[in-house]
Amino acid sequence: MDMDDVLRRLAAVGPFFTVPCGGPPPAPGFRPLAELYGEPLGPYVTEVGRRIRSGPGRVAASTAQLGIASRLWSLGLGCAALSGRLPDLDPGRVWWRLPDGGSLELWLPDPADLPARALGESVLGNLARLDAALRERYGVSAKVLRGNAASGLTGALRVLLDRVPPEPERVAVELAAALLADDGPLAGTGTFVHEPGLGVAFVRRSCCLYYRVPGGGLCGDCVLRTR
Repeated sequence: MDMDDVLRRLAAVGPFFTVPCGGPPPAPGFRPLAELYGEPLGPYVTEVGRRIRSGPGRVAASTAQLGIASRLWSLGLGCAALSGRLPDLDPGRVWWRLPDGGSLELWLPDPADLPARALGESVLGNLARLDAALRERYGVSAKVLRGNAASGLTGALRVLLDRVPPEPERVAVELAAALLADDGPLAGTGTFVHEPGLGVAFVRRSCCLYYRVPGGGLCGDCVLRTR
């Protein structure tokens, strides 16, 4: 099964997992994520802040990063679970656009594939460039950004557990658990538990700051819920 077929299967999971591939672009305005992490990042965070009514500061920056992380994990973890392969998620190969209404959209012009074991390196390598820019420009802490990455991963996993057959479900759990393990790249970001037949539980050790959004409240995995 080639990556085009895998992505078509993944789209059946839901809109957040739907990523067109190949050319031409599915809509006007797509640009590489590598460009977003440069000068366009400021206007992007400003727009996120406008939509959530937080203003263009740390809260908007954290929310923007969590949204991107969630989309990347959904794409990478979903493909890896379904096929044992995932697209190369280098920020130069993943294109984005933010429509006037709705959430971030992604497009893969040339979905070259990688083995499932490259999931963490591929997604976290992409996010490393984004996180560096957000820390420098908005002062968002590395702990918050790593927590967001873990939260995006477990959020994608929860959806997959509800909508994929048992074997892809097992693979998805194993991949996520390895990333969150004590020796994994997301070690220390939270407490992860999986109970077969019951699903997953995750409590992070940081807060994404969304509670500061007017009417935002606390996320389901927020550390503040346990304090």
